[in-house]
Amino acid sequence: MARKGHRPSRPPQGSSNRPRFWGRHAVYAALDNPERTVRKLWISREAASQIVIPEGLTVTYAEVADLARLVPSDAPHQGIVADVDPLDDIWLGDLLTMGADDNRPLLVLDQITDPHNVGAILRSAAAFDALGIITQDRHAPPESGTVARSASGALEMVPWVRVVNLARALDEIGEAQFWRVGLTGEGALTLTQAIGQTGKIALVLGAEGEGMRQNTEAHCDALARLPISTKIESLNVSNAAAIALYAVASRSEGRS
Repeated sequence: MARKGHRPSRPPQGSSNRPRFWGRHAVYAALDNPERTVRKLWISREAASQIVIPEGLTVTYAEVADLARLVPSDAPHQGIVADVDPLDDIWLGDLLTMGADDNRPLLVLDQITDPHNVGAILRSAAAFDALGIITQDRHAPPESGTVARSASGALEMVPWVRVVNLARALDEIGEAQFWRVGLTGEGALTLTQAIGQTGKIALVLGAEGEGMRQNTEAHCDALARLPISTKIESLNVSNAAAIALYAVASRSEGRS
């Protein structure tokens, strides 16, 4: 089990700042995660008939219209809403130790703040068995219902490390023998060329539009591009992450 600790900057948890999750995948995964504390559950009678509710959990049975008032106006709650505590923090060194004996890829996100994108990246990370994702503490979304919904349960599966300084984190990742590949449209190499055939890979992605910051690029071992058509300027960052993870997985399995 990875050593965990709390950031001094995190405020004490209370009902007003707990994440609120909604939708079956997000809430079911939270309930199944022994590392997650679910504080309260609101659920329709129909949804309750489809799951086993843990003993001791505070449960309020509600009509669909009442549940809709607990979440954003466009949120598909699917008859289930929960208030949860954030997961404990994971130290980067512990994550790197967890991956010391295998070649699971890392994802490093440079100032990607859109919760839908981060959630979708978490989902792809789970699908391709990534070691975890790393973000800068102050330039990434907090755990939220939007992240959890977009991740479709993967928020409970993929370790998420938040660091103060991304450049120092990339130094530590390099010292752990990861080949750090930054994705950029201006890369001299294609992604396939950059990742090679063996070894540990850390994929570094920047925010849409701005891309990686210059200092982040300077801490990469290689800069690579996806070989997309000139008809399209770029891909959504979550799509790019999925393609890059597939390329690493294909490499390790000997596929083209």
